[in-house]
Amino acid sequence: MGCAVLWRLAHGTRMDRFDNAILAALQRDGALTNAALAETVGLSASQISRRRAALEAAGVIEGYAARLSAAKLGHGFRAVIRVNLRGHGQGREEDFARFVAAQSAIRQAFSVSGDADYVLDVRTRDLEGFADFVHRHLLPHPQVAQVRSEIVLRTLKDDGGVPV
Repeated sequence: MGCAVLWRLAHGTRMDRFDNAILAALQRDGALTNAALAETVGLSASQISRRRAALEAAGVIEGYAARLSAAKLGHGFRAVIRVNLRGHGQGREEDFARFVAAQSAIRQAFSVSGDADYVLDVRTRDLEGFADFVHRHLLPHPQVAQVRSEIVLRTLKDDGGVPV
C-alpha cells in the first residue's frame, strides 16, 4: 500500500479516499495513533502505518505539531501588518527576509501582490509589546518604508490546515 501511495504521488495521480481520510484525521489531531486512525478510516493499523509512512516520505505530511493557545500562554495580542519596502533588488528582499526570520513576534509572513510588499502576522503579549515591536524593531529597519497595522479584535476562523 505505501509503495502505491508513493507511486500515485510521483506520477501525479490523485490519492484515494483512504489517503484523504488519513490526512483529514491527522490534520484535526496529529497525535492520533495508527490504531485510532484505523478505526476512523476503516483500514487495518498496518495498512495505516504503511500509508502514513508513504505520505510522510512523499512530503505530503511535512511534520506534526501541537496547536498552542496563544492567549493562555500570554501572547493574546494579534495584529496584521502590511509592509512596503523602500525599494527592491540588490539584496533588499533577502535582508528583510532575514530580519523577519529572526523576529519571534512574527508568526507568519507573506510576500504579496497588491498595495503592500509583505503581510506579517504578529503576536505579542499586549498593545505595549506590539508598540515596542513596531517602534524598536520594524520601523527602524533600513528597508522598511511604510507600515500599516490592523489589530485583530476577534478570530472568526483559524483552521490553519489544507482542505482535504
